[in-house]
Amino acid sequence: MVQFSTNKLRISSGMRPTGQLHLGHVVGALKKWVALQDQYQSFHFIADWHALTSDYADTSKINDYRIEMMIDWLSAGLDPQKSVLFVQSAVPEHAELHLILSMITPLGWLERVPTYKEQQQNVADKDLGNYGFLGYPVLQAADILMYKANAVPVGEDQVPHVELTREIGRRFNTLYKETFPEPQALLTQVPRLPGLDGRKMSKSYNNDISLSDSPEKIWKKIKGMMTDPARKRRHDPGNPDVCPVYSYHKIYSSEETKQVVQRDCRTAKIGCIDCKNWVSTSLVKDLTPLLDSRKKYVSRKGDIQDIIKDGNNRAAEVAKETMQEVRQAVKFSG
Repeated sequence: MVQFSTNKLRISSGMRPTGQLHLGHVVGALKKWVALQDQYQSFHFIADWHALTSDYADTSKINDYRIEMMIDWLSAGLDPQKSVLFVQSAVPEHAELHLILSMITPLGWLERVPTYKEQQQNVADKDLGNYGFLGYPVLQAADILMYKANAVPVGEDQVPHVELTREIGRRFNTLYKETFPEPQALLTQVPRLPGLDGRKMSKSYNNDISLSDSPEKIWKKIKGMMTDPARKRRHDPGNPDVCPVYSYHKIYSSEETKQVVQRDCRTAKIGCIDCKNWVSTSLVKDLTPLLDSRKKYVSRKGDIQDIIKDGNNRAAEVAKETMQEVRQAVKFSG
């Protein structure tokens, strides 16, 4: 039996292993997960079944991505002694709960999820017209409800997903038996970190800075980054407030540097190359501890496998208890 502190609330969240983690994952999730793991009972899973919703045609790299993702999590500061870190598909109860919840979820609820049409429009190189892609919010709800999470750490763009999970859990409780708490969105104040082309940073858009990138590669990527579209020549004044590069300054640069950029960009006293060089220096400096830690974990992949196995076992014990309650609620228990 897994022993958890009874005076801590639970959180649950995961990531899809569809490629190398990028800077947006650190700013948008990992830093918050690390900060919350002392306050909450934390369940964080590598959502490999979710990866199939878009990458079903080629699964050859998912296993490698699972290992790389765990390395990135540990390098960022997640502690397997404080958080349950596991692989979604290693806990088959997720699939069973997903199946049961899919039977009670109205189709209209899924069609109104904002990211459904957004992803179909932006990911043009993959066929997303499958049941799994439409129904992934139900699997997401199962991932959260399985651990009876009280909260889900998300940015504002993910709040509709948490609300849908609440609705699905509420519908189950009404139809059968009060089983699940209604998880709240634990809003994280995430600064906007655009991708290299100005859109949301995403592996799918190929506009990201990967955590496995070398400092040299980071410098090269920043050098080619989109800037204020109205500033076409060196002597044209710029507007930092609409420049994707300045979004990085707001997170990684000193107050003095930000003031200089705000002042001198607007008067064309500095060029975009100057601005990019400064932010690259600040960014690489901030990432150096993570990059150094990552090198150590890469050489210890046997230990990574042990950490995953232990996390899988801990998650499975909780999932088995939950599913016993669910089967009793729907009167499927023998």
